[in-house]
Amino acid sequence: MNHISTSRWQLNRRQILRGAGVTIALPMLECMATGNLPTPTKPKRSVFLYIPNGVNTLTWQIEKAGKDYELTQPLASLERHRDDVTPISGLHHPKVIGKHHNCDKVWLTGADVPGDGGAFRNTVSADQLMAEVQGKSTRFASLEMAIEGHSLAWSRDGIQIPAERNARNIFNLLFGIDKDSKETIRRRLTKRTSILDGVLEDAQRVSRKLGNSDRTKLDEYLTAVRQVEERTERADSWLDTPKPKVDASDEARLTRKLDISQVGEYHRLFYDLMVLALRTDSTRVITCMICSESNGGSIPDIGISQTRHGLSHHNGDPEQLRRLTQTDTFLVEQFSYFLDQLKAHKEQGNTLLDTTQVLWGSGMAYGHSHGNANLPTLLAGGRALGLKHGQHVDFNLPKVGSYNVADAIGHYRICSRPIDANARLSNLLLTMLQRMDVETEHFQDSVGAISEIAS
Repeated sequence: MNHISTSRWQLNRRQILRGAGVTIALPMLECMATGNLPTPTKPKRSVFLYIPNGVNTLTWQIEKAGKDYELTQPLASLERHRDDVTPISGLHHPKVIGKHHNCDKVWLTGADVPGDGGAFRNTVSADQLMAEVQGKSTRFASLEMAIEGHSLAWSRDGIQIPAERNARNIFNLLFGIDKDSKETIRRRLTKRTSILDGVLEDAQRVSRKLGNSDRTKLDEYLTAVRQVEERTERADSWLDTPKPKVDASDEARLTRKLDISQVGEYHRLFYDLMVLALRTDSTRVITCMICSESNGGSIPDIGISQTRHGLSHHNGDPEQLRRLTQTDTFLVEQFSYFLDQLKAHKEQGNTLLDTTQVLWGSGMAYGHSHGNANLPTLLAGGRALGLKHGQHVDFNLPKVGSYNVADAIGHYRICSRPIDANARLSNLLLTMLQRMDVETEHFQDSVGAISEIAS
């Protein structure tokens, strides 16, 4: 609990110093000056996009490494982005192998999870480490979204940061005009902080009387409270800076009412919101779960009423596999659309894609047997950050020699147990962290950055 009491001493723009239950008014200092926000830095951006339940690995797998590889059927829409995309085969999270539950929750953390899918304490996700560095210059340190499902982002205390699933709410958060005056909003924020202070003080007294299990639960709760407090203070510090203005046409397009059954339009609406958030430098770090692991991912637009979870448990049925490939193709097409939009916008001699690295993938490879090696992974963009593309990076082929997807059972083994123990998704996350100026040589169980993608 020490981290709570330590954080109680803090100087903020409300001109107060708090500690040990005492509130002391302070004189006006330079650091409190209105609009005295950090000087913006040159934007470096990251987006993380998660699909659930893996893919149909038999139609997904690219069979040749290097630059002359052929894109498979589900990946065909990426041909126009070939020079800006790197498909990667053979990656895995060592602590998750054989533990199919919760693999979505540790996609960006690589943390150990219980095999039964029960409750666990996560570790910090890579996106939040990036937000600590790049988020100093933006109104929102990070933006957590979910078309379906939950957030991919986890704090340093291993607490999940909530995601917003309503497109209109996301637009209003980023660009909406506040109905109340700044003074009214500031009073509301100050009142919220006062309530949070009281909660923390009472909780510290209660904590000393609790057993270890209850104290852990209370600690998780207090961490969540502290996150609200930090975001409240951040909102206050940006209150005097107007939100970016958007064209009326953009507002009409991005706030139009869509039913989630219009899956293609709904996905593109979320992608358009991401692009606008990045264009306006409202944030530089975005996570988005595309579908829910448990009951999401049906696509009525293309005649698929089943969830991806249901399709992934296909038992080898050819029709189920065909439908799974069809949904894989659809999801990659929406990803290609996102890359189109990032390429369409220029700033200071670069496209938005050049300054944005995008990771698209899943924590599962072969859903039917819950195989979570050889994870489907696509890395795009970030040329201005030092990434290089145009090849298929494959960590399996040096050891297996060649693929034989006609031998389904043999290929499924590749998706169940790692071929190269050192081919870790944490290596890729480490590489991306370094592109975002996070000063580290290690992330989770990484063994080094991936030289094939870093120039």
